[in-house]
Amino acid sequence: MVEALFLAALGGILIGLLLTVFGGGGSVLATPWLIYVVGVADAHIAIGTSAAAVAVNAATGLWAQARSGAVKWPCASVFATAGLAGALAGAEVGKTIDGTTLLNWFAVAMIAIAVSMLVPRKSEGDPAVRLTPAMVWKLAPVGLATGFAAGFFGIGGGFLIAPGLMASTGMTLANAAASSLVSVTLFGSATSASYAVSGQIDWLLFCALVAGGGAGAALGLPVSRWLATRVRIARTGFAVLVVAVAVYILLK
Repeated sequence: MVEALFLAALGGILIGLLLTVFGGGGSVLATPWLIYVVGVADAHIAIGTSAAAVAVNAATGLWAQARSGAVKWPCASVFATAGLAGALAGAEVGKTIDGTTLLNWFAVAMIAIAVSMLVPRKSEGDPAVRLTPAMVWKLAPVGLATGFAAGFFGIGGGFLIAPGLMASTGMTLANAAASSLVSVTLFGSATSASYAVSGQIDWLLFCALVAGGGAGAALGLPVSRWLATRVRIARTGFAVLVVAVAVYILLK
């Protein structure tokens, strides 16, 4: 068990570092890490445990972003509230799917995430955006669909949330990235709560992942500064890594 906890903490360091450097996508590696490196036999326990860790890491990031004033709370709250129902529904559906089938779908989602990371994102937008009734009708359905995907796969869903917020409100990339953490925290909490009720979370591994994630986030700060002029190359390399892991899962 000590070895498993050490490997989980090591995975947390890697995931926390990647999340800090790239701002999303890193949490998708948590479930494969728990299954293929740590040795968790049940895919549902791996998904539930990783979802809980993602929620904690996102909450930590949200606290920092909120202090900086980058979070657009009205828009983020509408998106997250609509997505909460989707996350709960997605988690319930995911738990009924056979573990092998769920992993195969998870691998397909990983490939989609990797592709989305390669799409250039414009940072232009309105930094003073305010919620309007028309925006609510755009935010709610996108939030619902994104929440379902996050709950089904047990991922944060930040790679979908930030573009969804930008498309629905016209906010800047910086505001969308910060505001997306509201949904990531809520979706991860809802998904993990659903799995916890079913007894499908390994709390010791969860603690190891969270502890490692904190250390990884601290390591990620100087790394992100070093990569400031090499972001495109680094992001492409990370996307290739995610695809490679997805292919490995499909082949297994």
